[in-house]
Amino acid sequence: MADTKREIERKYESDDSGLPDLTGVAGVAGIVDKGTAELDATYYDTSDLRLAAASITLRRRTGGHDAGWHLKLPVGPGVRDEIQAPLSDTVPGELAALVRARVREGQLVPVVRLRSDRDLCDLVDADGRQLAEVGVDTVRAERLFGGEGTAQWTEIEVELADGEDQRILDKVEKRLRKANVRPSKSASKLARALAETKGAHPRPKDEPAEPVTAGDHVLAYVRAQRDAIVDLDPAVRQDAEESVHDMRVATRRLRSTFKSFPKIIDRKVTDPIGDELKWLAGELGVGRDQEVLAERLDTVLDDLPSTLVHGPIQDRLGTWSKTEYGGARRRLLGVLDSPRYLTLLDTLDAVVADPPVRKAAAKKPKKLKKAEKVLAKAVRKDFAKVAALIEEAMEQPPGTDRDLGLHEARKKAKRTRYAAEAANPALGSPAKSLTKAMKSLQSLLGDHQDSVMVRVTLGELSAVAHAAGENTFTYGLLYGREEQRAEQVEAALPEEWEAIRDSIDV
Repeated sequence: MADTKREIERKYESDDSGLPDLTGVAGVAGIVDKGTAELDATYYDTSDLRLAAASITLRRRTGGHDAGWHLKLPVGPGVRDEIQAPLSDTVPGELAALVRARVREGQLVPVVRLRSDRDLCDLVDADGRQLAEVGVDTVRAERLFGGEGTAQWTEIEVELADGEDQRILDKVEKRLRKANVRPSKSASKLARALAETKGAHPRPKDEPAEPVTAGDHVLAYVRAQRDAIVDLDPAVRQDAEESVHDMRVATRRLRSTFKSFPKIIDRKVTDPIGDELKWLAGELGVGRDQEVLAERLDTVLDDLPSTLVHGPIQDRLGTWSKTEYGGARRRLLGVLDSPRYLTLLDTLDAVVADPPVRKAAAKKPKKLKKAEKVLAKAVRKDFAKVAALIEEAMEQPPGTDRDLGLHEARKKAKRTRYAAEAANPALGSPAKSLTKAMKSLQSLLGDHQDSVMVRVTLGELSAVAHAAGENTFTYGLLYGREEQRAEQVEAALPEEWEAIRDSIDV
């Protein structure tokens, strides 16, 4: 089983003169020498260095206190999540799965070998508590694949101890700079090894120019959502909090963008992709929808006085939640390993690399206003659809038809919100206001839809409980409360909608 550790560290260039004196750093009461470790690490990547291009490292290392396989995923500047697995001859399956969205059908091969002599010490406070670990590494790099040659250098690493304040790193850096030690130009040893040996280098990330055309603005949004899906893949596999929700949102944003801007992006190309995105969003939603329902049922049950809770409803809800969640989780992991999902990622890459932008939308306008007009027209069209659906739904009597109508309005509100987000860099304040308004409407209508789904679930659970001879009074009580909640949303909607409609100026 792999273990995950949050790694917060900084790297510095060294001129082989060793570690400057750090005894005067504020908060550091002592320096504990930990001796020298000999480390031997082989780094794995695809032949075209896809992991390195994404600032991801995968290595097999012997020596030191944490020998084994290490996968490092970037979190932010100087911050990475390190997932560790025991030593083995081949890449552990659990680590290979975490980089599958990058590797896809490619093969992981040894690309660089790094051998390091590491002089280690701990910075401790007055109580002897570790604040940070400092290492001086003498590194020898050898290219194994995609090139040749060797390189050698010395660097200093300062890694924050678990749970300590990051300000200690600032204080250490201040002292190092006074000693003329400068931050490393390379984000990792692997990056430096690849840069200083002959051969292939990681493909640089696409850095699009400042958006000018309507197509530029839409494609920037498309690219951001593609990146989000791939970046979130490891977190979803690890069941990180909100990761499934965030990936589902990115998937929906991308699909909505393809639909909202047909004058900009050719839908003959994107409609089939949209169908696959719909499939992925649906698979991501299986577990997520169940999770939302479970949280809501737990909340409403906790709000009931104990005198109104009859029968083993709490146990039945818990069993239902665990069973549904476990099944959804297994299914989702299967989806993420499926050829269909990996093919979709390849297709999205192709769209970003060779976007199907219509000629008129790709032309650089003589005046910036032209691009703004094209985007604003598309956003207004989506908003008009929301307006029609809201008004049509509210004309229906309470019941199934109104519920379905409001659900459709909610979906169109999301689409309008995402269109406004894509247009925001060009349209500015009006698009930002519309995004905020649609988010508020989406939340209100989402509360209504949750009530509908909770009632469906309560009905199903009540039938099972009744068949088992259990008291179903509490199920009926909760059902009635959910009906009231839906009625409150429907009562508040006309005023809310009028305020939104009056505030829109796109």
